[in-house]
Amino acid sequence: MKRIIAFDFGQKRTGIAVTDPLQIIASGLTTINSENLIIFLKDYLKTEPVERFVIGEPKSLINQETHSSNLVKHYTGLLKQHFPDIPITMVDERFTSKMAFQSMIDSGLSKKQRQNKALVDEISATIILQSYLSSLN
Repeated sequence: MKRIIAFDFGQKRTGIAVTDPLQIIASGLTTINSENLIIFLKDYLKTEPVERFVIGEPKSLINQETHSSNLVKHYTGLLKQHFPDIPITMVDERFTSKMAFQSMIDSGLSKKQRQNKALVDEISATIILQSYLSSLN
């Protein structure tokens, strides 16, 4: 089977998570500078087959767009342009950053480690991907 990749887009960084080939487990892959996303994916796709992109969709508590919505639309458009054969699924990303931070606390990471915003972005992408996988069952 092919992998599924999830993204937590940000102005500066994008957290990326990926499934195992059997699409059972979501794991953090990396965090990259958002401007390098397409280059990173082109390299990644040379060695790993990908079935789907899952994107965290920012929504407010009242289910409206947020200040990040235009950024996500921009990167979603780039993905469609550069990888037209890979379908995209949007997943509600509300509370993923808070959940990521809490999981860092629960994992026993130090305060200094929890201040690593790149790690928060990667964990957020993992939560988005796990949410998608759970919705399939």
